[in-house]
Amino acid sequence: MISGGSRGLGFALVQHLLARGDNVATFSRSGSAVLDSLAAAHAGRLLAEKFDVTDSRAIGGFLGRIADRFGRIDHCVANAAVAHEGVLATTRDDEIDSMLAVNVRGAIIFVRECVRQMLAAPAGSDRSVTVVSSVVAENGSPGLSVYAATKAALEGFARSLARELGPRGIRVNAIAPGFLETDLSSTLPAEQRARIARRTALGRLGQPEDIVGAVDFLTGKAGGFSTGQVLKVDGGG
Repeated sequence: MISGGSRGLGFALVQHLLARGDNVATFSRSGSAVLDSLAAAHAGRLLAEKFDVTDSRAIGGFLGRIADRFGRIDHCVANAAVAHEGVLATTRDDEIDSMLAVNVRGAIIFVRECVRQMLAAPAGSDRSVTVVSSVVAENGSPGLSVYAATKAALEGFARSLARELGPRGIRVNAIAPGFLETDLSSTLPAEQRARIARRTALGRLGQPEDIVGAVDFLTGKAGGFSTGQVLKVDGGG
């Protein structure tokens, strides 16, 4: 189960997990032509719908349809996010509200609904929650203070939830990607993007495909003893 799977990192994750052999369900606010094509090609294994992560009733209904089709949820990846770039002094209330609503409240509600399904299923299967943070939660970045605050909140959420769900056999981790070539980073000025690339050890921004291995690990058997962790994947930033 992946939130925000229509483009960028979310879409790369959908593709990778399908290739791994998983059944996948995802949703996003607006969808995309590439996701529609992928869903048509994998009609029996990919369920994709359009709604906003802030709509808790829609999430609950969607998870019910997932249970009907696939039987259970083993892994959920809270990926959906929005970012508004700008110095804090000029950041509008509605921009702050949207980042808090999607990146924090929406992610928490999404995870809560997934966890409810996991707890209702028989124990024994490998189950995990992965939340997508960002390196700016730890490193900071000018113009992204509110976005960084929302991602830092998710890391604290993941660490505490790992303690809560560990006795039930459910692992909870966060991944912290560096700056990626996605719609989220497209709002950054070209000069800032170039500066970020220069200070990264690998000398470039990341691609969504650079992150899928981390999620593959955290949602697979190899990551079976990893919980409460924040895995940074930033090209040496």
